[in-house]
Amino acid sequence: QVQLVESGGGLVQPGGSLRLSCLASGSIFRTYPMGWYRQAPGKQRELVATITSSGGSTNYADSVKGRFTISRDNAKNTVYLQMNSLKSEDTAVYLCNLRSSTEEFGIQDYWGQGTQVTVSS
Repeated sequence: QVQLVESGGGLVQPGGSLRLSCLASGSIFRTYPMGWYRQAPGKQRELVATITSSGGSTNYADSVKGRFTISRDNAKNTVYLQMNSLKSEDTAVYLCNLRSSTEEFGIQDYWGQGTQVTVSS
């Protein structure tokens, strides 16, 4: 099994910045595509950003493109989300995701418990 633990959330003013971290542990035998999702009250979980196993390619939701940056340090089994120019609409629980694709078990998604990000004056 894989365990994901997010950290770095908190309260920040509009226009401010936060850096989220996601540490993966457990059955980590290689690198995996990973991503950040978020879920605000009354809304469905939405994709924020994804990153390939090597970190060579990234994708972002239109709502965060240009403001957020996803990166990873595979030596530390950690994925980051640098969030700049935060807006109130960014307020949500942010969840880390790891996707494992194997021939035997197919696609398996692992999730962290989430970290709260609140953007408010």
